Formats: sequence, structure tokens, C-alpha cells
Amino acid sequence: MSTSTVSATSAAPKKGGGRRKLTLPRILLIIAGGLALLSLVRVISGADDLTSVGQVSGALQLAVPIAMAGLGGLWAERAGVVNIGLEGMMVLGTWFGAWAGYQWGPWTGVVMGLVGGALGGLLHAIMTVTFNVNHIVSGVAVNILALGFTQYLSNFTFDKAPGGSSKQSPRIEPITEITVPGLSDWMATLQGKHWFLVSDVAGVIGGLVTDLSLLTVVAVLLIPGTWWVLWRTAFGLRLRSCGENPTAAESLGVNVYKYKYIAVIVSGAMAGLGGAFLAIVSTGIYQEGQTGGRGYIGLAAMIFGNWMPGGMAMGAGLFGFTYSLKLRGSETVHAMLLLIAILLVLAVVWQLYKKKYLQAAIAGVFAVALFLWYAFTDSVPSQFVEAMPYVTTLLVLALSAQRLRMPKADGMPYRKGQGK
Repeated sequence: MSTSTVSATSAAPKKGGGRRKLTLPRILLIIAGGLALLSLVRVISGADDLTSVGQVSGALQLAVPIAMAGLGGLWAERAGVVNIGLEGMMVLGTWFGAWAGYQWGPWTGVVMGLVGGALGGLLHAIMTVTFNVNHIVSGVAVNILALGFTQYLSNFTFDKAPGGSSKQSPRIEPITEITVPGLSDWMATLQGKHWFLVSDVAGVIGGLVTDLSLLTVVAVLLIPGTWWVLWRTAFGLRLRSCGENPTAAESLGVNVYKYKYIAVIVSGAMAGLGGAFLAIVSTGIYQEGQTGGRGYIGLAAMIFGNWMPGGMAMGAGLFGFTYSLKLRGSETVHAMLLLIAILLVLAVVWQLYKKKYLQAAIAGVFAVALFLWYAFTDSVPSQFVEAMPYVTTLLVLALSAQRLRMPKADGMPYRKGQGK
């Protein structure tokens, strides 16, 4: 099969319908701009925890499960299969990871978490690819089945284990954590100086080199690994062609069913890894309901990232950051009101430049409201703190939805030979 021929069917359009390509320099520029803005907000508000080593370290740990779910969604949807079942596959990953982890060690738990999620992916693939069930219906069914299945299994496994119950597993041995000696202490010292931007950069670097789980390193490496496989190999080109134009791909000799199956099973495995991370690294135990909707937020991160690994990672980092803020307390979340207000002012300027006056006016009203809220209060209600990650999800999707480009055949039914 000609690689150049398939590329014509799978490549994104050059003009219109999508964002500019998120290259590495652009991603780094966005991160630098965001860090400078955070530093400004920290100096004005006095919320020094905003970019502290603990905040960044916590954000990274909370972002990993979301990123793995988002990565799973990317694999499936690049092959043309919508995967709403990521939440259920994460649930399977938490249960299987904890079940194997407390008995045979954490790395065995990681492997079984992958297997558990992959089984959920296989079920979704059978229903959507072989039996052509509506992808949304199948995904919802996987979520419901995974929840019921794990509750049933817990009743005669964890309930009879020492230290466990029907809703919780025994404690799992932790995975080794690494800290870069010297650099970690130096970054913590610099961050404690509270200098503009310098301390914030030190806080970010310190958070990335302090108490870093080896599984976190593996998970982060999977993001560029996915980019390389899907965009730099013939296998990835064929897989993506199934999500763009499966009929054309089939005419060039691609076994569309095989690639869809592979993609959805890998998708489930990635989500299962995110679930295993939650059980083994984040909490050290399995708890019923511990995924907390992260599968859906991972899907939102993937959409925010325009079905690209780099953008997805940025979205997962954003959601992980807001989750971590929730744990730091209401003072830090209160400072975020100022940050969002400044971002809305920038949005007003951009909309005026684009001559979209209605959108500019709406953004301006919300910006003024947030400035007033910040100015006349010292804290935010606890309910808002709890809702912060989910509010962020809604805002991000609302602001980014107008310029997204999903794979052309994503979610569309396919039958072998339908183009003849």
C-alpha cells in the first residue's frame, strides 16, 4: 500500500475548519505566557501556593489519570470510534489494579489495570465495530456494566481480605518515588523567595523533580510515544485513515476492522492505566467511585486538544491544576477569580480585534463581575471550590468548541465493502 496515497485520505485539511497546528515551540510559548500570568496573579493576590512545589507536584499527580483517559479517547477516535466508555474502563483499571496490586505488588497491579481497561475496550469494540451499535449507547453501557461488575467482584474479594471491605481494597505497596538530589532543594529555596516569575519557574521545576513516582514517568512518556506511533509510522497512518475515510482506506488494502479493534483495545488499556494510577499511586487503595468522572474529563481534555496528544496534555494539565487548587484551599481558588477575569479581558481584546462585538460584550460583562467578586470578598464558598474542576471543564469546552476539527468519520457506522 502506498503511504503517500493513504496520507491524502487521512491528513487534516490545510485551510479552514481547524486550529493552527500546535507545534512544540507554540506549546512552550503558551506555557510560558500562562506561567507569567500566574506569577502576576500570585504577586497581586498574595496566594503564594499558586505555583508552589507542592501545588505543581499535586497537579502533575492529578493530571496523569486524566491524561491517560484523554490518550485513550484519542486512540479510539482517531480510528473513528467514539469512546464515552472511558469512565467505565478507568473503573475496571482501578479494581483490577488494586486486586492484583495488594497481592502481588504494585507493578503487577499496573499490568492488570491495563488488562482490565483493555477488556472494557474489547467489549466496546465488539459492540461498535462488529455489531455496529451506536457508539454513545455502547459507551454508556460499558460505564454501567463496569460499575456493577466491580461492585459485585468486591463483595467476595476485598470484603474477605484483611483490611478490606466491600467498598475498599487492602492497602497496596507504593511504587518507588524519585527526587533529584540537590536540584529539588535548590528549586524549593528559590520558590520560597517569592520573586516574580523566577520563583514560579522554580516551583514548576521543583514540582517535576520532587517525589516523582516512576509510574508518572512512564505515563508521561506515553504521550510523545503516542504522537510518534500515530503520526510517524505506517501503522499510525493506516489507523488514522480509518477515522478519516474508512472506505478509501479499505480500497487501498487496509483492514479497517482490525485497526479499529486495535485502537479501541489500546484506548481501554490507556484508560485502565489511569485507573490503576489512581488506586496504586494517588491513594494506595481501591475505593468505590474513586474515578469521580475523570474519564469524562479526560474526554474533554482530548476535545480541548483538538484530537492531538500535545493539546490533550495541556488540557489534562489544566484540569489537574484546578483539581490541585481545590485541595490547597479556598484562598488559592479565590486568586483564580482574578486570573479568570484577566483571561476574559484578553478575550475581549481578541474578540474586538476579530470584530465580534457581541462576544466581546458578553466576555466583558463576566470579566467585570469576576473583578467585583474578587475585590469585595476574601474567600469563595466551599461549594464553588468543590465544583472548580467541573466548571473549568465546561468553560474550556465552551471557549474552544468553535474551532475544533474531529476526524471526519468519527462515530460514523462502517460496514466492510460499503463503498462498492
